[in-house]
Amino acid sequence: MLGGESYDSRDPELIEMYHNARNLLKKYNSLESRLLEERERILTKLFHYKGAGVWIEAPFYCDYGENISIDENTFINTNCMFLDNNKIVVGKNGLIAPYVQIYTASHPLKGSERIIKSGNRVRYLTSAQPVIIGDNVWIGGNSVIFPGVTIGNNVTIGAGSVVTKNLPDNVLAYGNPCQIKGEL
Repeated sequence: MLGGESYDSRDPELIEMYHNARNLLKKYNSLESRLLEERERILTKLFHYKGAGVWIEAPFYCDYGENISIDENTFINTNCMFLDNNKIVVGKNGLIAPYVQIYTASHPLKGSERIIKSGNRVRYLTSAQPVIIGDNVWIGGNSVIFPGVTIGNNVTIGAGSVVTKNLPDNVLAYGNPCQIKGEL
Protein backbone atom coordinates (compact mmCIF):
# COMPACT_ATOMS: atom_id res chain seq x y z
CA MET A 1 0.00 0.00 0.00
CA LEU A 2 2.72 2.46 1.02
CA GLY A 3 4.76 1.44 -2.04
CA GLY A 4 1.97 2.56 -4.40
CA GLU A 5 1.01 -1.01 -5.35
CA SER A 6 -2.57 -2.24 -5.50
CA TYR A 7 -3.91 -3.57 -2.23
CA ASP A 8 -7.03 -4.98 -0.59
CA SER A 9 -8.48 -2.38 1.78
CA ARG A 10 -10.29 -5.18 3.63
CA ASP A 11 -7.05 -6.93 4.56
CA PRO A 12 -7.30 -8.00 8.25
CA GLU A 13 -4.25 -5.94 9.25
CA LEU A 14 -5.70 -2.81 7.64
CA ILE A 15 -9.10 -3.46 9.21
CA GLU A 16 -7.45 -3.62 12.63
CA MET A 17 -5.65 -0.33 11.96
CA TYR A 18 -8.98 1.15 10.85
CA HIS A 19 -10.75 0.04 14.04
CA ASN A 20 -7.94 1.43 16.21
CA ALA A 21 -8.20 4.80 14.45
CA ARG A 22 -12.00 4.83 14.75
CA ASN A 23 -11.73 4.20 18.50
CA LEU A 24 -9.25 7.06 18.98
CA LEU A 25 -11.25 9.41 16.73
CA LYS A 26 -14.46 8.69 18.60
CA LYS A 27 -12.75 9.65 21.85
CA TYR A 28 -11.10 12.72 20.34
CA ASN A 29 -14.18 14.02 18.56
CA SER A 30 -16.36 13.74 21.66
CA LEU A 31 -13.78 15.12 24.12
CA GLU A 32 -14.54 18.30 26.03
CA SER A 33 -12.40 21.04 24.46
CA ARG A 34 -10.72 22.09 27.74
CA LEU A 35 -9.10 18.67 28.20
CA LEU A 36 -5.94 19.68 26.35
CA GLU A 37 -3.66 17.01 27.82
CA GLU A 38 -6.08 14.25 26.82
CA ARG A 39 -6.37 15.73 23.31
CA GLU A 40 -2.56 15.68 23.03
CA ARG A 41 -2.38 12.08 24.29
CA ILE A 42 -4.95 10.85 21.76
CA LEU A 43 -3.36 12.64 18.79
CA THR A 44 0.08 11.34 19.77
CA LYS A 45 -1.31 7.78 19.77
CA LEU A 46 -3.20 8.31 16.51
CA PHE A 47 -0.50 9.89 14.32
CA HIS A 48 2.90 8.70 13.19
CA TYR A 49 4.26 12.10 14.25
CA LYS A 50 2.72 15.18 15.84
CA GLY A 51 4.88 18.22 16.50
CA ALA A 52 4.48 20.63 19.39
CA GLY A 53 1.68 23.17 19.15
CA VAL A 54 -0.45 21.19 16.66
CA TRP A 55 -4.13 22.07 17.11
CA ILE A 56 -6.89 20.06 15.46
CA GLU A 57 -10.51 21.10 15.78
CA ALA A 58 -13.06 18.36 16.23
CA PRO A 59 -14.48 16.62 14.44
CA PHE A 60 -11.50 15.31 12.53
CA TYR A 61 -11.52 12.19 10.36
CA CYS A 62 -8.90 9.87 8.88
CA ASP A 63 -8.59 6.24 7.79
CA TYR A 64 -5.64 4.96 9.83
CA GLY A 65 -3.89 7.92 11.45
CA GLU A 66 -0.55 6.18 11.66
CA ASN A 67 0.37 7.34 8.14
CA ILE A 68 -0.04 11.01 9.11
CA SER A 69 2.78 13.33 10.23
CA ILE A 70 1.99 16.94 11.19
CA ASP A 71 4.79 19.32 12.15
CA GLU A 72 4.78 22.00 14.83
CA ASN A 73 2.28 24.84 15.15
CA THR A 74 -0.04 23.60 12.43
CA PHE A 75 -3.75 24.35 12.84
CA ILE A 76 -6.37 22.08 11.28
CA ASN A 77 -9.91 23.39 11.42
CA THR A 78 -13.15 21.46 11.82
CA ASN A 79 -14.46 18.63 9.62
CA CYS A 80 -11.24 17.83 7.78
CA MET A 81 -10.83 14.37 6.23
CA PHE A 82 -7.38 12.85 5.68
CA LEU A 83 -7.57 9.55 3.76
CA ASP A 84 -4.15 8.30 4.79
CA ASN A 85 -3.88 5.09 2.78
CA ASN A 86 -0.37 6.36 2.12
CA LYS A 87 1.76 8.98 3.87
CA ILE A 88 0.35 12.44 4.50
CA VAL A 89 3.04 14.85 5.66
CA VAL A 90 2.09 18.39 6.70
CA GLY A 91 4.87 20.88 7.45
CA LYS A 92 5.11 23.39 10.25
CA ASN A 93 3.01 26.54 10.68
CA GLY A 94 0.26 25.26 8.39
CA LEU A 95 -3.30 26.54 8.29
CA ILE A 96 -5.86 24.06 7.01
CA ALA A 97 -9.37 25.47 6.82
CA PRO A 98 -12.68 23.64 7.48
CA TYR A 99 -13.75 20.76 5.26
CA VAL A 100 -10.37 20.28 3.58
CA GLN A 101 -10.00 16.76 2.20
CA ILE A 102 -6.65 15.12 1.55
CA TYR A 103 -6.82 11.92 -0.49
CA THR A 104 -4.02 9.43 -1.00
CA ALA A 105 -6.15 6.57 -2.40
CA SER A 106 -7.18 6.06 -6.00
CA HIS A 107 -8.92 3.39 -8.06
CA PRO A 108 -8.78 2.31 -11.73
CA LEU A 109 -11.20 4.33 -13.85
CA LYS A 110 -12.73 1.35 -15.66
CA GLY A 111 -15.21 -0.63 -13.56
CA SER A 112 -13.94 -3.90 -15.04
CA GLU A 113 -10.45 -3.11 -13.68
CA ARG A 114 -11.66 -1.66 -10.38
CA ILE A 115 -14.17 -4.30 -9.23
CA ILE A 116 -12.73 -7.74 -8.47
CA LYS A 117 -15.29 -10.51 -7.85
CA SER A 118 -14.29 -13.76 -6.22
CA GLY A 119 -17.24 -15.99 -5.31
CA ASN A 120 -19.51 -13.96 -3.03
CA ARG A 121 -16.76 -11.49 -2.24
CA VAL A 122 -16.30 -8.18 -4.04
CA ARG A 123 -13.11 -6.13 -3.70
CA TYR A 124 -12.28 -2.74 -5.13
CA LEU A 125 -8.77 -2.42 -6.47
CA THR A 126 -7.08 0.45 -4.66
CA SER A 127 -3.65 2.06 -4.85
CA ALA A 128 -2.27 5.07 -3.00
CA GLN A 129 0.33 7.82 -3.39
CA PRO A 130 1.65 10.12 -0.66
CA VAL A 131 0.68 13.77 -0.23
CA ILE A 132 3.37 16.18 0.97
CA ILE A 133 2.54 19.71 2.16
CA GLY A 134 5.39 22.12 2.93
CA ASP A 135 5.90 24.67 5.70
CA ASN A 136 3.80 27.83 6.07
CA VAL A 137 1.01 26.60 3.77
CA TRP A 138 -2.55 27.91 4.00
CA ILE A 139 -5.22 25.73 2.40
CA GLY A 140 -8.63 27.41 2.05
CA GLY A 141 -11.88 25.73 3.09
CA ASN A 142 -13.53 23.00 1.06
CA SER A 143 -10.36 22.31 -0.91
CA VAL A 144 -9.46 18.82 -2.10
CA ILE A 145 -5.88 17.58 -2.45
CA PHE A 146 -5.42 14.62 -4.82
CA PRO A 147 -3.14 11.58 -4.37
CA GLY A 148 0.53 12.10 -5.21
CA VAL A 149 0.45 15.91 -4.89
CA THR A 150 3.34 17.84 -3.35
CA ILE A 151 2.70 21.41 -2.23
CA GLY A 152 5.78 23.57 -1.70
CA ASN A 153 6.61 25.95 1.15
CA ASN A 154 4.84 29.29 1.63
CA VAL A 155 1.89 28.41 -0.62
CA THR A 156 -1.65 29.79 -0.30
CA ILE A 157 -4.47 27.76 -1.88
CA GLY A 158 -7.81 29.51 -2.31
CA ALA A 159 -11.03 28.08 -0.92
CA GLY A 160 -12.83 25.47 -2.97
CA SER A 161 -9.75 24.47 -4.95
CA VAL A 162 -9.19 21.01 -6.39
CA VAL A 163 -5.43 20.43 -6.33
CA THR A 164 -4.54 17.78 -8.91
CA LYS A 165 -0.89 18.71 -9.60
CA ASN A 166 2.20 19.72 -7.63
CA LEU A 167 2.62 23.36 -6.60
CA PRO A 168 6.09 24.96 -6.22
CA ASP A 169 7.19 27.19 -3.32
CA ASN A 170 5.87 30.73 -2.84
CA VAL A 171 2.72 30.74 -4.99
CA LEU A 172 -0.94 31.69 -4.74
CA ALA A 173 -3.11 29.07 -6.44
CA TYR A 174 -6.82 28.41 -6.68
CA GLY A 175 -9.59 27.01 -8.84
CA ASN A 176 -10.93 23.76 -10.18
CA PRO A 177 -8.55 22.52 -11.29
CA CYS A 178 -6.20 24.51 -9.06
CA GLN A 179 -3.82 26.73 -11.03
CA ILE A 180 -1.05 29.11 -10.07
CA LYS A 181 -2.36 32.69 -10.11
CA GLY A 182 0.69 34.53 -8.83
CA GLU A 183 3.88 34.53 -6.80
CA LEU A 184 4.07 35.36 -3.11
